[in-house]
Amino acid sequence: MMLSVSRFVLSRCGAACAAAVLATIAPVSAAEAGPTVPLEEYGKLPDVEVTAISPSGDRIAYVGTLQGTRVLIAIEDQTKTLTAVRVGDMKVRSLRWIGEDRLMLTSSQTEDLSARFTTDKAEFFIARIIPIAPGEEGGVVFGNSRKHPDTIQGNYGVRKVGDRNYGFFGGIELDRGRTGSRTSTRLDHTRPHLFRVDLGNFKIKKVANAAPINTGSDWLIDAKGELAYSMQVDYTTGAWWVRNAQGKKILDGVQPRASVGLIGLGYGGETAIVRERTDTGVRWIEIGQAGGTPKPFLEGVDFEGLFFDPATGHLMGYTEGEGDQERHVFADKDLHKKAERVRKAFKSSESSFAGWTSDLSDVIIRTSGNGDSGTYFAVDLGTNRANAIAYERDAIAANQVGAISTFAYTASDGMELDGILTLPPGREAKNLPVVLLPHGGPHSADAPKFDWWAQAFASRGYAVFQPNFRGSTNRDVAFTRAGYGEWGRRMQLDKSDGLKALAEVGVVDANRACIVGASYGGYAALAGVTIQQGLYKCSVAVAPVSDLSDMYREDYQASGKDRTTKVSLLERLGDPDLWDEVSPLRRADEADAPIMLIHGVDDVVVPYSHSTRMADKLKDAKKPYELVTLKGEDHWLSLSTTRKQMLSNAVRWVEKYNPAD
Repeated sequence: MMLSVSRFVLSRCGAACAAAVLATIAPVSAAEAGPTVPLEEYGKLPDVEVTAISPSGDRIAYVGTLQGTRVLIAIEDQTKTLTAVRVGDMKVRSLRWIGEDRLMLTSSQTEDLSARFTTDKAEFFIARIIPIAPGEEGGVVFGNSRKHPDTIQGNYGVRKVGDRNYGFFGGIELDRGRTGSRTSTRLDHTRPHLFRVDLGNFKIKKVANAAPINTGSDWLIDAKGELAYSMQVDYTTGAWWVRNAQGKKILDGVQPRASVGLIGLGYGGETAIVRERTDTGVRWIEIGQAGGTPKPFLEGVDFEGLFFDPATGHLMGYTEGEGDQERHVFADKDLHKKAERVRKAFKSSESSFAGWTSDLSDVIIRTSGNGDSGTYFAVDLGTNRANAIAYERDAIAANQVGAISTFAYTASDGMELDGILTLPPGREAKNLPVVLLPHGGPHSADAPKFDWWAQAFASRGYAVFQPNFRGSTNRDVAFTRAGYGEWGRRMQLDKSDGLKALAEVGVVDANRACIVGASYGGYAALAGVTIQQGLYKCSVAVAPVSDLSDMYREDYQASGKDRTTKVSLLERLGDPDLWDEVSPLRRADEADAPIMLIHGVDDVVVPYSHSTRMADKLKDAKKPYELVTLKGEDHWLSLSTTRKQMLSNAVRWVEKYNPAD
């Protein structure tokens, strides 16, 4: 039976109404293109940020913006509003249901740290339990305990045992001491213990102790709420080991980079899935409670993602393939059939599962791409209906979305590459001004989906190209490792080779190009006009790495000078004697185009000083630049006001030095 896909608008009061057929996706012509969308509609936080579906599938919750106010909304049967709670400027990270009548909202906040810590700032995560029924009290995990700061360090799942829901969290435990005649608490270390927290009355029980100094921990919880497997990694030696439920060591190894972890429980919950990055790739294995020789996990399967049962933590299935070849494979035949029905219904869209029940009777699907600025569908496989319940950017209509495609090209050294090309609505794809927009990471990748930053520039008349240069994660491990030691070298050339290839086919004018990016992409934007010459009219670098030596020192110091961190950093950055050659800070006097630096002062990933020091060097060299400071903003542009501030300044700079018309 075919799944019926329809769209209906979620009203601003939170109720669903006005059914209509899903619009056909197609690039638009100049005559069809709608009026220009205000820039802030791209830069603001999306109208829907995170979603969650209850265990029964009858209730859906999401965090979004209604009439200018950010709220947490819970609805029943896709029509009845159960609750609406203001969340203000809270930096929301995740949302999930606790049973049918409570929600867990996880957020983070940036805090300044004292001199005794290895870094100046840190991001702290807080888990709030919010009841749906009016009059009931919620609370904060660890919020009622004097012995535990109210911050979590890892969420290891929620399990229902009897009629109680328990959450499992990493948390800090304060030591008791005496000051004169008074009993007090003090912070001895920040290595997390594992705690079980009753999410009804917030009572706390310690399940496992923190690892020894210079050692990290990981845990898996079984369906009964018991500790099934634990892992420890020694950051000094790289040694790691896995223990079973009885505490017996059943697996060990040595990983010089400490890049190893527990992924989840296998089918039926009997085994632990372990992922380890080796010199030749990634090793996936499974080990049972009895130990012995580990088995390869999904041997011979090139899987892209895994599905776990939200109730038990057991593996359900996996996704393999990409694009038209993508399919979801589930061990249970009934679940597999359901997943296939969903896949076929959305095969013409870039879609992903945003939430699901244990039996896949109800799922939430997110789509985006050509003609779609982001849509959430509630899929009911009992009634074979898929209704659009919310839109990420309701102000951006289908005909205002720039056409998105994958553009393949060959690098100057012969390596086959590709990137995502977004075209301006209503303009012919010929000799267009272009914005090169490399992704961050650098170990990440761009896909043919709606990208708010790319679409914002496209709406102003620019072609936007997002190259998946070597070092990206859209191919195999060898392709990712090909970027090691290539900051400012081959990775940088891959980007400009993409610009050249687009110009050769006549889509863009290579003489009308700017380079823009954030994080590693910000580094690339700086490198494009300092290390490289004569390519770009301007550069916009958001939260950029400006000096590789500084980045190495900061990351190594923040790790507590762990040897494994040092090994990993040196592997990825290459020979330290060559870092100055590819550090924009050291070559600021060679900048051949105006540079805008944009940085949040609360950035805990790339310190704000990377931009201030770069600005000082550009000023000394009498180079055109501007520094935009985002007050209260972090590395991820989590706040709507400062996101809009970033975007408006970035577009202003590009339009000034590389006008679209």
